[in-house]
Parts: sequence; structure tokens; C-alpha cells
Amino acid sequence: MKLLLLSSALVVSLTAAGPQVTYLKDVAPILNKAGCTSGPCHGAAKGKNGFKLSLRGYDPQFDYEALLYDLSGRRFNRADPGKSLMLAKPTQEIPHGGGLRFERSTEYYKTIFNWIAQGVPFGDPLKDKVEALAVQPTEIAMPKPGEKIALKVVATYKDGSTREVTREATIESNTPDVARIDPAQATVAGERVGEATLLLRYEGKYATIPVAVLNPKPGFVWKPLAQHNFIDQLIDAKLQKMKVQPSPLVDDAAFLRRVSLDLTGQTPSPDEVRAFLADATPTKLKRAKVIDKLIARPAYVDQWAMKWGDLLQSSRKFLGEKGTYGFREWIRESLAANKPYDAWVRELITSSGSSYESPEANYYRTTRDAKATMEKTTQVFMGTRMVCAQCHDHPFERWTQNQYYEMSAFFSGVGVRPGYEVGEEIIYNQRADFDMKHPKDGRVMAPKYLVASTGTPPLPAQDFGARQRRAAFAAWLTSRDNPMFAKAAVNRVWSYFFGKGIIDPVDDIRASNPPVNAALLDALTKDFIAHNFDLRHLMRTIANSRAYQATIATNEWNAGDTTNFSHAMPRRLGAEQLMDAVALATGARPNFPEVPEDTTAAQLPDPHVGKEGFLDLFGRPTRETACECERRTELSLPQALNLVNGATISDAVADPKGRVAKLVLSGRSDSAIVEELYLAALSRLPSKTEAETGQAYLAAGPRAAKAQDLLWALLNSKAFLFSW
Repeated sequence: MKLLLLSSALVVSLTAAGPQVTYLKDVAPILNKAGCTSGPCHGAAKGKNGFKLSLRGYDPQFDYEALLYDLSGRRFNRADPGKSLMLAKPTQEIPHGGGLRFERSTEYYKTIFNWIAQGVPFGDPLKDKVEALAVQPTEIAMPKPGEKIALKVVATYKDGSTREVTREATIESNTPDVARIDPAQATVAGERVGEATLLLRYEGKYATIPVAVLNPKPGFVWKPLAQHNFIDQLIDAKLQKMKVQPSPLVDDAAFLRRVSLDLTGQTPSPDEVRAFLADATPTKLKRAKVIDKLIARPAYVDQWAMKWGDLLQSSRKFLGEKGTYGFREWIRESLAANKPYDAWVRELITSSGSSYESPEANYYRTTRDAKATMEKTTQVFMGTRMVCAQCHDHPFERWTQNQYYEMSAFFSGVGVRPGYEVGEEIIYNQRADFDMKHPKDGRVMAPKYLVASTGTPPLPAQDFGARQRRAAFAAWLTSRDNPMFAKAAVNRVWSYFFGKGIIDPVDDIRASNPPVNAALLDALTKDFIAHNFDLRHLMRTIANSRAYQATIATNEWNAGDTTNFSHAMPRRLGAEQLMDAVALATGARPNFPEVPEDTTAAQLPDPHVGKEGFLDLFGRPTRETACECERRTELSLPQALNLVNGATISDAVADPKGRVAKLVLSGRSDSAIVEELYLAALSRLPSKTEAETGQAYLAAGPRAAKAQDLLWALLNSKAFLFSW
């Protein structure tokens, strides 16, 4: 009796003066912060020790019911809240596999105690759910490493009330060695010079804080460089703020090689290099002229058809041989005609009919399922990975599981059936039984746009058919007001010229992965839309910028910068670029099976041709997914061994009809041969020392063998393997 009186007195003391405690507003944040809903704990796919909660608490109703009704409600003791399993286990009064989560003396304990004592109310979703987060400060610039800044997070609820939730919010740094978080103190400390982004997460809402730790080194004086267009203006604005001095322009020879590879996938011929170097036109103008010439070449179409073929998974594994060639030609024709990007994306999304007669319809043959089609479409054309939301709300973004199935519903009416010819398939719009149902409760999910904006086209009536669904989606996706479509395209194209996106990875655009230069990305997006989604205009704008044309050489202020495009970064040639560069340098065409003998690597229809050979070794995508990550550009020991000892280079160098053989048989002088080999392999003239060394080596004879050795050495150099 005495114990009961004491327990009752404790309940009165804990609850008498406190406001009502609800699961939504008060308890769920504690469970999330304590890690109870995390993946290693009860948020795992199968739960932990027989008890399951939703990952990161994305489904509070499910978690509430699990707590109340699992084990017949034995997790609560309303008569004596302190004896509840929900309190006894996290405080380790009884054994708990998750260890100690909080002490009895903490506010967390008191809050849950009061909630149980008050009858475990769920709360009102119209009042108790978080509507938005506000953070202080909104941006951090530390003048030097070692600084420490306090953070504050305030939640605004649906009823308009606010509460500071700094203690319960999860705060993470995407670059801890630049900005280190102290969770206990809710502070961020600058560790070294650089940039980072803080992600603050609370009850399904997110906020970010950009952090810059500036260079404390004295003596920085901004030295303006010529700005070719708005790209340079916006990059320079941030560089000046960060105390980073950009590098000047690269020399003409390196520029020509770089821009030729990026726009056409091909290295320039020796004659092209000579002509460009001899051109006395002012630098900016002559570079603009060569950019226009490169964009007008057939090789430009080959290069970009290959890239879009990778993303759209143009492969005979999915499409058969005839389907692959047809789809590839449709992509090529769209690029050759400079069809506006939004127009040909609409054609893809709304395509139907025979995969042979309407090759764009092959888009649906690689996925075949509404969910997979939606995932590919959002990843390629919106830079958004929705796959994480299939089973639960996205753990790092605002996308919900409901939105996943609402978006999938746009494609649930797409049907695929056999055609009349061998390998042919028909893409058609189903007339019935194509509802998209939620896996949890089986309810029909009506199509709904992921985000809405001022110009978002209205959805048709609730019962609109399969054809109307895709038409509505295509109109929304490619709308000028869609905040994601043009931005994703601009960011992806930028990455092809700089080696990384303004948002990187390019197909993982989310609030917790912000752009390194938001003003630059916004300006590029606005310009792309203003020029009617013209991809050639976008590439021309990027290639003409001083930032793109900068040298890789650094100065004392930008040597550590890998983020803000203050200097060029060396990029290893892609597999197809490398093979085609070998072919141009040696004058020996590779022997690809199943295609005409003059076919370049960039012109190959799919990864089936030359499978498991040189191209695959050097990272050619398999086209199994729509992810940029399929293409690999790292260096490895097998690659080095192949270059040194493999047949690809050795056979090409020694080809009796190749460049070396022709040069020797022509009777050219040693100096002329050395010059020609440097131009063919490295797209530049040899330096005086290189020329003298090369001539002396050839003079030692035998001449043909020595010339082959010289070309082999150039093809194995970093200057050949990388775009500088």
C-alpha cells in the first residue's frame, strides 16, 4: 500500500503542472532521437527482437498502434507508468538489447512518463504535425578553422505554434573534416578550410545550412580575370567571397584537345592542331569559332547519342538487335536536328505503338513495370532518386511512400505485348484493371504530381485513362515551371564538361545535397529555358566560359579547391574516347565484330559489341541501369597492365598500314616524325627538349622500331590518358 501511494504521488508530481503530452508532438521525436526507429534498431525491415517500428518514424500512426497493441498492450502500465516496458527498457531497469537510451532523470523520461499517465493520447494531426523548420544561423562563414558556432532549430506546427527542437533534431555534416558537429552541444566547429553543408532533420522536415571555413592566410587580394559570360561572373562572385583566386586560361593546344573530346569524343587531328595554333584571331573569338565547328560535326551527334543511349538503356538485352538500332537512330536524329530537349522527352513519355515503327516506344521496354519506369524517369529527367520511397518515406528527402505510388500511377496503364515480327513488341494504353494500389492497405492511388508550381497543368478527372495519364505527366514534367526538369538537365550537362555537377551526384538532387553554387545553377536553368531547351546553346555557353577554359595549374589560393570550379580538374578519358584516341594516334582502326570496319567506338550500338574487351575494362557502361555511376573512369592495375602489355595498343602501334609505317615509308625527317607523333597522340607540339630527345632516339635506329617505341610511350603517358 505504501509503494502504491508513493507511485501515485510520483504520477501527480510529474503530471500536475504539465500540458497535455501527445505521441505526435512529444513522444515520436524522442523515439527518433533515441535511435529506436533507426535501421539498426526497431526501424529495421523486420524490426528487432520481435518489435518493429517504421524507419525513422515515417509512419507515426503505425508506430503508435504497434506500441499500444503489440504484446497485447503490455508496453504500458497506466496504473504505474514507471513500470512500463517503454520506460524500463530504454533506462535498462530490465535487460534491453539496444542498451541505455536515456536516464530516469532526463526530460525524455519525464515526457514519456507523463504521456502514459495521461492515457497515451495520439494527438491531432491537424495541429501536432510539423509544418516547417527554421534554423539559425541560415548560413555560416567562419573566418578561420577552430571557430565554433551554436545552432538553433525551431519547428512550426500546423496550428501555427512554434517550439525549439534543437535537442531532438538530428544534425549531420556532409563533410565532417571541414565542419564537425557536436550533437550534445548542438554546435558546429570549423576543422579545416573548405565547404560543407549541414543537414538538420526533424519529424520528416529538413533544413540545410551551408558552411564555409575561409582561408586564414593573410595577403589575399582579388585579381580579376576576364569574364566571358554570366557563368564566370557567378563563379567569380563566390570565389572572391571564399578568398580563392581562379586560374587563367589554358593554352590553345590543350583547349582544343579538351573541347574536342568533350563535344565530339574525338581528339583533333595533327592538321587541325596546326591550323588552330597558327590562327592569329583573338583567343576568345577563335575558340568560339572552333566550338561552333565541333558542335556542327557528325561526331558531336555520335558522342551525345552514346551518352543518351547509356541513360536510356539502349541495349539488345532489353530491346533486341533491331530495337536497339532503331532506338539509337531515333536518339541520333533528335540530336542531329537539335530537337528541343523538352520536345523529345515528351515524345519518349507519351510514346506508343510498335517498337519497330515507333522506336521511341522502346523507352518502356527496358523497365516494363510502372514503378521501375517511374524510378527511371524521375532519376534521368528530374535527377531524383525515388527508389527509397517505395517501402517507406524517403529517409533523406521530403518524398513520401504515398508520393511514390501516386507518381507510379501515371505509368500503371502502360502495357507491353508481343508484336507481329520476331522481337517486336507493342506499347499500348490499357483500358481497364491498371489501378496502382498501395502495398500497405490496398487503396487505389490516384496520379498526383510530385511537386506543384504556378504553371503546373491541372490533372484530368479522377477516372482519366492510361493515355491521358501519360500525357498529363509529360506536360507537367517538361513544363517551363517545373522546378526540377530543366535544372536536372543543366546540372547533368555541366558535369560532362567539368567532371562533376553543380549538384553531385547529378542524379541525386535533394534538399540534403544542395548545389555548390545555387546562383549559377539557377542562372543556367533560366537561360536554358529562355532558349527553348536548346542543348547546343547550353553546351556552347558552358564551353565558351573562362571557367571551362581554365588551366589545371593552380596558385597558392586555389590549390585546395575541388568544389568551386576555380581551375580545371584532370579527367581520365572515357572508354570510347580512349579507344578512338588510340585509333587516331596510331592510324589503325579497331576491329569491332558485327559492324562496318570504319565504325568508331562512340558509334557502337550497344555494349554487346566488343563485350568483355578493352572498352569494358576501361569502364564502358553496361546499360543495366539509368545511373551515371555505371560509367567508371578510375584507374586500376588491370588497366595499366593492358596499356603496357595488351594487344590493343601494341598491335595498333605496329600496324603495317598505321601512322608510324606511313611516316617512315614517306621518308619524313626524324624531326617531322617526332612532331607528327606528338600532335597525333597529345594534340600538341613537342617542347624543345622533347623534340631533341625524340630525334636522338630515332637516330639510334632502327628507325621504324624506335618510332613505334616513341608512340607507344606517348600512348602510355598521363598526358594521353587524361583530358587536361
